Amino acid sequence: MATARGPLTPSEYETLAAFRHALRRFLAFSARAARTAGLSPQQHQALLAVKGRAGGRPRIGELAAQLQLRHHSAVGLVDRLAGRGLVRRERSTADRRQVGVALTARGERLLAGLSAAHRDELRRVGPELRALLARLGR
Repeated sequence: MATARGPLTPSEYETLAAFRHALRRFLAFSARAARTAGLSPQQHQALLAVKGRAGGRPRIGELAAQLQLRHHSAVGLVDRLAGRGLVRRERSTADRRQVGVALTARGERLLAGLSAAHRDELRRVGPELRALLARLGR
């Protein structure tokens, strides 16, 4: 793929490789943390997507889009999380066809612990990621 800036330099390839490696290390940390908490990485991401949605509770379709899943896969994921008492479905009072997803108190507690660990890890690796991004921006 050609760019307006021309071909990449060996240093840019090294920086891209280092950046991807740093991201992979963070994602591996995240997967381990989720599994230690008794969740799959996808379940953790779903809880975070529910909690982190600006503007209220996401509908299943919005959750599917956020997680880049097909609608029926998001339904199954919500079913599993609801079965574990981590989320609940809430039917809209304005349109009974619309179903939102909300965290339960148990889901909130579990996500709070995981999110604090992720925030701490990002604070640890953040300087490396910022430095790599700055090198790519030059």
